[in-house]
Amino acid sequence: MLKLNFNFDIKREQVLAVGGFGTLLLICAIAIAGALQTRANALQHLVEQRDQLAALEAHARPAANRRAQTQRLAAPAAAFLDAPTSGLATAQLQAYLAELVANQHAILISSGIPADRDDKSDAIRLQISLNATLAALQTLLYRLESGAPYVFVDALLVQPGGSTERAAGDPVLKVNLTVRAFWRRRTA
Repeated sequence: MLKLNFNFDIKREQVLAVGGFGTLLLICAIAIAGALQTRANALQHLVEQRDQLAALEAHARPAANRRAQTQRLAAPAAAFLDAPTSGLATAQLQAYLAELVANQHAILISSGIPADRDDKSDAIRLQISLNATLAALQTLLYRLESGAPYVFVDALLVQPGGSTERAAGDPVLKVNLTVRAFWRRRTA
């Protein structure tokens, strides 16, 4: 009987060990299945997002093409200086600037071509010096950048000074501008 009792204890330990091992295997299998399911869900989500992105790109492509076509459209003819040579275009720009400065009751001191001029480009650059009040300068800059031909201010230096003929409440400023405009060669 003693022998039978010992076998029963061994069998019970074996059953518990096998049951614990089976439970451990079941837990591991459930964990692996859960991880695989989570991975499959993540892959499915990625596929859905990729499809949505492709649909958005396809939808945005015509809009991007329209923007590119709009950007390729030429500016109106009035946006450019119209002269057969760069020298004549420079003279047109100087006359345009002199008129704008005179309309603002400012005093044009000088205008000229900068020393670092690039002759290969269709851009006409000028440096001008003038005396103007702050209000006149603001109006002049606005008209330069909003009028036609298109003129871009590349550099602006403002210093107090200039003529002292104005009232103390409206001081005159010494202004140096570097401007740029584009010209089209006039064809015969």
